[in-house]
Amino acid sequence: MNEMSAGVRDLGSGFTSIVRSPRMLLLGGVPALLSSLLLLTAIVVLALHSGDVANWLTPFADGWSEWWRRSLRILLAIALVAGAVLLGSVSFIALTLLIGGPFYDHLAERTERERGLGDDGDGAGGVRLLWRGLADALRLVCVGVVGAVVLFALGFVPVLGQTVVPVLGLIFGGWLVALELTGPVFQRRGMMVGRRHRILWRHRRTVLGFAVPAYLLCLIPVAQLVVVPAAVVGGTLLGHRVLGSRWPEGRTATEPRTSGGTPAESG
Repeated sequence: MNEMSAGVRDLGSGFTSIVRSPRMLLLGGVPALLSSLLLLTAIVVLALHSGDVANWLTPFADGWSEWWRRSLRILLAIALVAGAVLLGSVSFIALTLLIGGPFYDHLAERTERERGLGDDGDGAGGVRLLWRGLADALRLVCVGVVGAVVLFALGFVPVLGQTVVPVLGLIFGGWLVALELTGPVFQRRGMMVGRRHRILWRHRRTVLGFAVPAYLLCLIPVAQLVVVPAAVVGGTLLGHRVLGSRWPEGRTATEPRTSGGTPAESG
């Protein structure tokens, strides 16, 4: 329980930091807004044309009786929209970080600086870091697509689909969130998705304590505009926590550096 609460505290610290800085909150919310609009538009367009897509996918049903043909195509249309919603939920963070990558990298670096966390990167330049972030994002989107397809298919299994699959979906979505939000810390050290996954898995209780609430909050419309930048800060703290970073001056990851007895500037 203590390990899970550490992850929750990292997320809470992210909210505290971002709320103290309206400018960072505003800038951090713009990429989340753009990705929300893109995903929402794609889902609405698919919903409007789901009937045509279902017809195109089932030419073999043209000779069926009208009741069976209509039933199949209606169920398929609903399944297509539901699958799109599931895919959007697991790929939202990756798309948001891809759109706002440079800003979120800056936010992660600022978090490290305010808390006096060391940046022991491998000296890669900006272009190389940008490429790492893009490569990581594409890999995670592919993982999200495969996972969404598998979970969607399992959802049709009686009993299992209504009990175990939702829990698996929550854990899977949360784990992707953790992989995505700890990216800047690991990428500067040359650690890509595979190694990041192995390190996070060794601290899975802490990671899930952070990632599951973050994932659930990201599913709430509008709240995403605050949740994503806050989760980037929390993910940075989580990344340093699992890498065993030392907190200077006896402080913890959730305490920003102070100067002259006053809180660090957050604007």
